[in-house]
Parts: sequence; C-alpha cells; structure tokens
Amino acid sequence: MGETVQTLAYGEWPSPIDAATAAAHDGSPEFADFVGDEVWWTEPRPTEAGRRTLVRRHDDGTEESVLEAPWNVRTRVIEYGGRPWAGAVRDGGPLLVFVNFADQRLYRYDPGGEHRPLTPVSPVGEGLRWADPVLLPERGEVWCVLEEFTGDGPSDVRRVLAAVPLDGSAADDRDAVRELSDGRHRFVTGPRLSPDGRRAAWLGWDHPRMPWDGTELVVADVAGDGALRDARTVAGGPEESIAQVDWTHDGRLLYAGDRTGWWNLYRDGEALCPREEEFGGPLWKLGHRWFAPLEGGLIAVLHGRGAPRLGILDPESGEVVDAAGPWTEFTPSVAANGERVVAIGAGPRSGHEVVELDTRTGRARVIGSPHRDAVDPAYYPEPQVRTFTGPDGREIHAQVYPPHHPGCTGPADERPPYVIWAHGGPTGRAPLVLDLEIAYFTSRGIGVAEVNYGGSTGYGRAYRNRLRGQWGVVDVEDCAAVALALADEGTADRDRLAVRGGSAGGWTTAASLTTTDVYACGTIIYPVLDLAGWGTGETHDFESQYLESLIGPRAEVPELYVRRSPVEHADRLSVPFLMLQGLDDVICPPVQCERFLARLAGRGVPHAYLTFEGEGHGFRRAETMVRALEAEMSLYAQVFGMRPPGIPTLELGK
Repeated sequence: MGETVQTLAYGEWPSPIDAATAAAHDGSPEFADFVGDEVWWTEPRPTEAGRRTLVRRHDDGTEESVLEAPWNVRTRVIEYGGRPWAGAVRDGGPLLVFVNFADQRLYRYDPGGEHRPLTPVSPVGEGLRWADPVLLPERGEVWCVLEEFTGDGPSDVRRVLAAVPLDGSAADDRDAVRELSDGRHRFVTGPRLSPDGRRAAWLGWDHPRMPWDGTELVVADVAGDGALRDARTVAGGPEESIAQVDWTHDGRLLYAGDRTGWWNLYRDGEALCPREEEFGGPLWKLGHRWFAPLEGGLIAVLHGRGAPRLGILDPESGEVVDAAGPWTEFTPSVAANGERVVAIGAGPRSGHEVVELDTRTGRARVIGSPHRDAVDPAYYPEPQVRTFTGPDGREIHAQVYPPHHPGCTGPADERPPYVIWAHGGPTGRAPLVLDLEIAYFTSRGIGVAEVNYGGSTGYGRAYRNRLRGQWGVVDVEDCAAVALALADEGTADRDRLAVRGGSAGGWTTAASLTTTDVYACGTIIYPVLDLAGWGTGETHDFESQYLESLIGPRAEVPELYVRRSPVEHADRLSVPFLMLQGLDDVICPPVQCERFLARLAGRGVPHAYLTFEGEGHGFRRAETMVRALEAEMSLYAQVFGMRPPGIPTLELGK
C-alpha cells in the first residue's frame, strides 16, 4: 500500500471502525469455570439491552447460550458484583445456580427444565443479593455471600456467608436460609472448602479499608451439621491484603498476600515463589481468581509486573513456565479441572478470549469467544509500553497508541492531537489489549495515551500507595506529565491535548480541567465530582469510606474534601467539555454532575451533558456506546478544528 498513502489532516482520516463496530465488540467473557469436563462462562450481549448470558461449550466444541433473553446473569453485591453462577454435574446432567440481575434472586436451572427461584425477595431497601456461590449437592445446599439490606440507605447493609437449600424451600422463606458466619466482618468473599470438606476459608475486611489495603484470611471448621465453628484469622491484617484463598488437593491452605509489598503466593504461610511481581490484584469483584491449584500439585497462576501473564508454577522448585501464545494479558478468571486450565486472555491485536491450557502438553488454544477481526487488522493501533518521568523523578507507566492508518499519514509540518485516558478505580490498571474504542480514534488520526498513574495496580504496593492522601494530585500530575512529555518530544501537538476518563477517571479528568492548563478540552464520564456528597450517602457501601485513604480521615482534614472537589472549582473551568452519565448509576449518581453544571451555569463554557436511561455505572447497551463515542469524537473535532467524515455534530451549549 506504500504508493497509495494519502496525506490528510489528523482527525480526518476515513476509518472502517465506526462507533457501532466498536460498541458491538465492547465487554468480555468473565467467570469461566468447569462444569464436569465442559467449560462455561458469562458473556456480554450489548445488542440485547446489555445483558450477560451464560455460554456452555459442549465436549464436541459447539457452544450454546444456556439462558435466553431476558435472563441476565449478573449480581449487584457490592454493586460491582462478582461471580454470579456455579455448576456441577448431577445424575448425568448439569445442575446450575445463577443470579438474575432484574430481581437479584438466586435461581436453580436444570437445562431443559424450569428456572426455579431458590431465594426470596425482600421489601427492605435494595433487598437480598447473592454472590460467589459454591454448589454442595451432597448437602443439598449452595453456599455463597449474602448481602442483606436492613434499611433504605446504601450503607444499611450486612454481609454473611449463607447456605441456601437447593430444593427451593427458601424461595419464599428468608428463615430457611442458614447463616454460616457471624457478621464480624462488614465484607466477605465466598467460602472455599478443603478437599475433605472439614474446613472452610474466606476473606473478610472492614471499613475504612478497601480489600487491597488490608484483609483477613479466616478459617473455620465445618461441623457435622454444616455449621461453621471456631472461625479464626490465620493471615492478613490492616496493612496486608490477601487477594484470594483456596486449598491444594492435599488440603494445604494456598493464598496470595502482599506482606512483602508484592502479591505473592503462600502455602500454609510459606512463600512459594517470592518475586517482585504480582500474583494477585485488586478485588473489585467477589470471586476473582488469580490462581488455581492443579491435582498434581502444580498451580496455574497469573503473574507479572504490569500486564499479568498465565503460567504454571511448580511450588517445589519455584519455577514458573508461561503459556505460549499471542495473549499478553489475562483477567482474574482462572479455573482448573484435573490438569486442564481455563483462563481469559487478550492481546494488542485480539479481544478477550476463553483460553484452555493443557498442562501436560503445554499447549494453549482458544476454546470460546474467539476473536474475529471486525475490520482489517491493518487499522489496529500499535501500542508502545513506556515509562515516563514525573514530579520528583518518579516513574509513570503508560501505554501510548500513536495514530495509525494503512493508507493515511498526517501533514509533515503537523503533530497529531492526543487524548490522555485516565482509568477508573482509581485502584486498577489500563489493560494492554485490543480496544476498538481506542482504534476508533487512532484510525482517524488521533493519538491515545493510557496512563497508569501512581495508585495503579500491577507495580507493587509502594506504587499503589502513592495515591494515599493524594487523589486529585498525583493522578492529575502524572497524566499531565505524560501529556506534556509527548508534546515536548514532538509526538503530540501541545495545543491539541485532551483528557478523558470514567468513574475515578472522570474525577481525574474533571480535576485536570479545573486545576491545570494542559488540556484544550475533556470528556468526563460518570464521575466523582463532590467528595462531601459522595462520602456521605451519595454512593454505595463498598466505596463509602474509600476517601479515608484516598484523601485522608474526614474528621481530621475536612477542608481537603472541599479543596480537592472539582465541584468547588467549577469557576476555573474554561475549556469545552462533554459529560456522559447513566441515570441508574448508584455508584456515581447523576446528582454529582447536576451540581457541577449548576455551579458552571452562565459562565459561557461550551459543553454538552448527555444522560442515558437504563444505564448504570459502566455503559452496556450498544446504542448508548454509539452515541457516547460519536459525541466524544465531535467534541474533539470542534475543539481541534477537524472535519471527520460521517460524524454527527454534537451541539455544545453554554
């Protein structure tokens, strides 16, 4: 194609990646596991009102969606959810339990039979919710986390381990649910039973800590009547995060803890592979799995600095052998059956796929959700993993996606516009995977840089702790440092820099626009904008005291809650912006955006505020994603002086 390369203005390159293509490929498979010898997982359906279905892969390799619309396999426990299903083989066929999103009840389903509710509906607050189930057919029960609202407020809630009868006797009777734990911890994960069924292990933690700050590993004895007795803390604490616990096949306790500053694996308290790498991660969803013990004694692990790779650890030698293949990044959804491992992997040129690794042969292959190129891969971006230098000489990790098009280049005397992407969390990381939303911009001649600012995971606890007391400072500084470095080195146009992010990234975006002069515009997506409101009943229980570590103890530094809030500095905002918000968002509610816009009224700043009915925290419907992406592109076009073909104009009001 060398001789047909056209010189066109950045931002005006014709691209086959339209917003509908990007939206159709949004989301990824999750919570893969074995049911007998079959592999099952949940999968998004953006065009079916954004529901998640459960996919079953038969032995012959054929797939089927086990639950038809409108069944939506998703739990709202801690609002971010968790593992919403479990399966086992009984009487020659699968027995399935799952949570249905609409009513949050736990259901039993024997394929070919009826969907039978196992849990009741409660009229109190947000009702009863269930997550991280463990099927125990021999006991006639499913053990899981119960989240029960005791009043109408978001923090009027308790969480315990509970046993739900599989015969449906609790479907209308809350008293038929057997509570297993005593509620001593405000948050718990689902139980893991030892191979002999005589001990159960789980994680617990309490406000104001988040699970990546400090958790406790609890072990209890399982009595003959199924009660849990003598619950005791055996690892963890206020400054040690245990991310996951399980048992080896010979009954030893296996867990990932970060007492050294890195999440490493321990077996009965002994370090198995001490390295300055992460073998765990932030527990945003109950039931995340970074490792899975194999029958022969080996352990399937996710590990690395930055992007997690899939490997097999020999606990006796401490050696890890990585799975070969194109996948550079795996999500915490590892499961094992015999010597087979299933995981969910992706790479810079493929979306998330269900991958099976045969540990006997070392062969890994895609067995579900196979990546199919929606467009010619020549239009995919080519990311660069880079480390920048920030204030005080600190390292900042980032992924830079330069504009890329097989048939277009920009004018020799121009530098491209760049959008800085701030990830959510803020305790998280931007994954290094093919994202057609990024390709939507890069294929049109707009660069993207994802910044894993201080506070991000994947780089050890010290890097993660940089954000303690510094939210709205370190994240803003790190994003600005990357943006300005790209301009200084001639990669980006200094006058055409933008910033965007959702959730905590929306906060970083708004804080960047109100406290720096780096950016010409920004896109603020379901953000935190007002700390005083967000920390006093305007968000869900899980994160309601997150600010105690991100900002500081409210009782001691109340002025910081005011000083850091973008809503308090709306008068400093002078550049155009787009704000996107789901109207059903209970984590970052619309009232935060409305308050911010009210403070800005009459100041003449060009902006648009788009709201979406039926969308919560994180957009799931194809039509929402199309509208949001096209609006964002139009904002940049207007501010950067570009005329991209085929993009509807976003009306910017004042």
